[in-house]
Amino acid sequence: MNIAALGLTASDRAAAHADLYADFVAIVRRLRRDCPWDREQTHDSVKQLTIEEAFELVHAIDEGDADAMKKELGDLFLHVLFHAHIAETEGTFTIADVMEAEMAKLVRRHPHVFGETVVSGTGEVLQNWEAIKRAEREAEGHTAKTSTLDGVPEALPALLRAERVQEKAAAVGFDFPEAEGAWAKVDEEISELRRLTTAGSDADALEDEFGDVLFALVNYARFVGVVPENALRRTVGKFTRRFQHIEARLAADGRTPDSASLEEMDALWDEAKAEEVTRL
Repeated sequence: MNIAALGLTASDRAAAHADLYADFVAIVRRLRRDCPWDREQTHDSVKQLTIEEAFELVHAIDEGDADAMKKELGDLFLHVLFHAHIAETEGTFTIADVMEAEMAKLVRRHPHVFGETVVSGTGEVLQNWEAIKRAEREAEGHTAKTSTLDGVPEALPALLRAERVQEKAAAVGFDFPEAEGAWAKVDEEISELRRLTTAGSDADALEDEFGDVLFALVNYARFVGVVPENALRRTVGKFTRRFQHIEARLAADGRTPDSASLEEMDALWDEAKAEEVTRL
């Protein structure tokens, strides 16, 4: 790739901190050479740790903790280099291959930045992105069974996967024209779930319909600018804080939640909510 032709400024390139990067790579290589534990690791043995580091970063972002973000980004970067070095020792690819492939992809998928393409806004950028991805798949010979939804990992958390699937479908025009249509679908699915619940339907039917409700809500969230995964994480965090307030207040009296009435716990829940409002 001709880096000079990309229009990167001297400041852009200086900010890359090439010396620090080289030192980081050297440390990873030394660990793989001299540490018995690091030497024994494989892609498979490390993959779960890589996932954990990604979620640690998400938690730091949720908390707005810049110091934690710095630490977790470092941990995630370590995993990128670690996996790349494992691959290098196996003779499959190198960190240079990783970077070159990613840079080429970024340039190719941003013709409005690195080329002459003119876009009107984010929506057109996303449409171009999907069109370019389809062209890439065709160039690789994946034309026979190619789907617009290819590339959405099955291992994603369900809410996030639903959002990504809906985004991809919307990018090719399969979408409600406005938010009202998406909300009508939410109403329809909730009514259907309620009907099945009242009728005493079996667990499999209820699970299927409950999934439809969640899917419709995820779709509506997209129209109003809410990220469902973030929203649910936020609500779980809020519930956790308030329930722990209940536990702490009861513990101060030598009690536990299972010894308190629901009315007592509801009052303490309201107390926790009131304290949150006061702090705001």
